[in-house]
Amino acid sequence: MTSHQTKFTGKIDKPTVRQSECVLASPIPSKYLVSIRGHQSLFAKMVVNPASGDTRKMQSGAFKDKSKPKDIRSSNITAGKAVADAIRTSLGPRGMDKMIQSANGDVTITNDGATILKQMNVMHPAAKMLVELSRSQDIEAGDGTTSVVVIAGSLLEAAEKLLARGIHPSAISDAFQIAANKSVEILTKMSRRIELNDRESLVQSASTSLNSKVVSQHSSQLAPLAVDAILKVTDPAKDDNVDLKDIKVICQLGGTVDDTELVDGLVFTQRPAGANPPRKVEKAKIGLIQFCISPPKTDMDHNVIVSDYAAMDRVLKEERAYILNIVKQIKKAGCNVLLIQKSILRDAVSDLALHFLDKIKVMVIKDVEREDIEFVSKTLNCRPIASLDHFTAENLASADLVEEVSTGGTNKVVKVTGIQNQGKTVTVLVQGSNKLVLAEAERSLHDALCVIRCLVRNR
Repeated sequence: MTSHQTKFTGKIDKPTVRQSECVLASPIPSKYLVSIRGHQSLFAKMVVNPASGDTRKMQSGAFKDKSKPKDIRSSNITAGKAVADAIRTSLGPRGMDKMIQSANGDVTITNDGATILKQMNVMHPAAKMLVELSRSQDIEAGDGTTSVVVIAGSLLEAAEKLLARGIHPSAISDAFQIAANKSVEILTKMSRRIELNDRESLVQSASTSLNSKVVSQHSSQLAPLAVDAILKVTDPAKDDNVDLKDIKVICQLGGTVDDTELVDGLVFTQRPAGANPPRKVEKAKIGLIQFCISPPKTDMDHNVIVSDYAAMDRVLKEERAYILNIVKQIKKAGCNVLLIQKSILRDAVSDLALHFLDKIKVMVIKDVEREDIEFVSKTLNCRPIASLDHFTAENLASADLVEEVSTGGTNKVVKVTGIQNQGKTVTVLVQGSNKLVLAEAERSLHDALCVIRCLVRNR
């Protein structure tokens, strides 16, 4: 190969080429020429005459998926529109409720967008993005979960028409962003600031959120309740945000949604444990414990071997003495109401312990969930007691009344009211005739609370 000019001298029909049949259009260092013969097939494709028919075939083969990006984009838009259309009919005061049945047969009736999308088994990546959008809206604002998906679906539909006219996706995205900024500007000018002492405006805002719910006929009851709950846990002079964890919502079957009430204290769905426990305790001294009042269990690798009845009797006496010592310490501290955290490894309180506690007139509420301990501790303004050594009068909380009350039918709850030095928390007791209404009332109340929280945050 001496010349580095011109072109092919003949047509190549096979994917092989000899060195003498072609010349190169640009110089190649000699050290690379030795590898050309070992890659004749690849080299032939590199130097094929652009005017030949083979080249046109290979070009059409190499770029036969040129329409694939458009197909993928169209698929994404279609999936997004499908998700929006699925919940579009549940939007607004005239929106319809959805009845959703899960794989295990559970039925949910709701028009809450986040709840509907959570129940849907969405597989398409673009559709999953809209589901996540609704979930983010629920976390950030608490309401508008349906509206945000419907708006996104409408924007995708408009973008599809613009793409069909040949407008570049980047231009469409930039235009949408400009429109969003302008919309925020217009809405900001239209809005007015609401102060927390303007109770009427706050109630109207909560009612607007409830008007599209299944329990809309109870909005006159739930809206003021939501406002009062937020105001009780907020300091209007200082706080610029509300932690909804300070508002505990307890659901209980029985009665109607109109029986829903705000309790300035604690509510437990567990009934007092024991054969004949006290049902009402005035001037209560409350102990919140995280240890068990039951015989300790041996390690997994150890066994207790009992060879005769005398040994069995000694074991029972030791267990009795162990529990009796704990009960005496509880009585010495002056405790008359005991809240016991739920235990996984063993019983939180044994039958023998309940027998002794009944005798000294101590009300026992057992199986308090671990995730509720923080709320109970903050409400009572006391620390959980992790060991018997720290069970003293100084670590007990005080309340005017702890009483078991009926909520309709045979259902009962335990209320703790008049707590001294109570933390800034509140409990909402939601009641309903069945589980479906109860669950929807809880979701609706959550949305109303989130609306008032947004007003507190943005005032």
